[in-house]
Amino acid sequence: MNVGLVCYGDLDTNTGGFRYDRKLVEGLRERGDRVDVIELPWRDYPRGLLDGFSGELLDRLDIPVDVLLQDELAHPSLVGLNRRLRARRNVPIVAIVHHLRCSEAHPRPAKRLYRAVERRYLAGVDGVICNSEATRETVENLATTETAVAPPAGDRFDRAIDPAAIEARARESGPLRVVFLGSLVPRKGLDTLIEGLSRLPDERWRLRVVGSSDANPRYASSVRRLVAGLGVDDRVMFAGELPDSALRDVLRESHALAMPSTHEGFGIAYLEGMSFGLPALATTAGGARAVVSHGETGFLLRPDDPGAVARAVRTLEMDRERVAEMGTAARDRYETWPTWIETTDRVRAFLDGFVSGGTESGERQQHRNHTRRSNRAGL
Repeated sequence: MNVGLVCYGDLDTNTGGFRYDRKLVEGLRERGDRVDVIELPWRDYPRGLLDGFSGELLDRLDIPVDVLLQDELAHPSLVGLNRRLRARRNVPIVAIVHHLRCSEAHPRPAKRLYRAVERRYLAGVDGVICNSEATRETVENLATTETAVAPPAGDRFDRAIDPAAIEARARESGPLRVVFLGSLVPRKGLDTLIEGLSRLPDERWRLRVVGSSDANPRYASSVRRLVAGLGVDDRVMFAGELPDSALRDVLRESHALAMPSTHEGFGIAYLEGMSFGLPALATTAGGARAVVSHGETGFLLRPDDPGAVARAVRTLEMDRERVAEMGTAARDRYETWPTWIETTDRVRAFLDGFVSGGTESGERQQHRNHTRRSNRAGL
C-alpha cells in the first residue's frame, strides 16, 4: 500500500498528536507499506484558509498514492485544497482526528467559525480515524462519514515499575509529588492546577511541570507570573521539555500525574503516566474517561475548577494507601491497553477498506452511508 501523510510543521514535534502520527508511519513502514510524509507550513487560521487557493501546495498533495492520510490539525489549509485535489485525482482521503478545534473553549464567534470550517472539511473526506469514542461522537455530530476508533498506546517506555515499587513509593514520607506533562497551552489547564494546589498547605505537595512553552509563550509567561503571585515558587519546578531518559526518571519518582485540561480528545500523557503506576487527575471534558476511571485509576474533575483539584490532591496526600491502590489499578489499566502494533493494525485495516474498494460503485456508497452511524464496534 502506498500512503501519503499530510501534517502541519515537523512530524518530529514532541506532542501526543504528532507522536501518534509518527507511530503510525513507523508501523505502516514496518509492514512493508510505503509512506510519504508531506509537511505543510504552520499557519494561523486565516492564512491557512487562503492556502486553498495555492497551486504550489496543491501540487505537493497531488502524489501517486493509494490513500491520503491527513492530520485534521491542518484542516484550515486542507479544506479548500481537498476540493481541488478531487478534480485532479480520484484518491481516498482519510482524516486523523485527535480532537476538533471547535471542541475547545473559544469565544462564541470563533467557535462558530471553527465548527463551520471543520464540518466542511469532514464532509469532504472519505473516512475518519478517531483516537477515542468521544472524538468519534464529536466528528459524527458534524458530518456523516465513515469512522473508526484507533486509540493511542502508552508503551513509550520499557516496563517501568512493578507493584512492589508502586506501593513503596506511595508510602514514602514527605509531600505528594505531582507531575504535569504537556505543552504549556491554555487548553491543558496548568493555571487551574497551580491555583488548586496553592490552596493546600505548603508541606503537602510539590509540582514538576514538564513540557515546552514554545506553542504559546504568552500563556507560559502568565503561568510563571501566577506562580510568583501565589507565592508558590519554591514548590513549582518548570523542567521544560525533557528527553525520554530524564522523563522516565521524573515519572518513576512521582506520585500522581495531573493535567486538568478543558478538553482532551484522548490524553496520551495519562496513559504514559499509568505505565509508571501514576493515578491521573483529568477532567470530564473529552476523551480522558476512555482511560481514566473516576476513583479507580484517577479522578475526573470538572474543567476550570481549582477547588476540585485541591480536593483530589488532598485525598491522595492524606491517604497513601489509596495512592498505592490507585497506582496499581492505573498500571493494570495500562497493561491491558492496546499497543501501538494493535493500533496500527486497526488503522491499516480501515485504510485497506478504501484501497481495496477502488472507485466506489453506487452500491458500495449506499452501503457506507447505511453503516456510518452504526459503525461502533471497532475493527
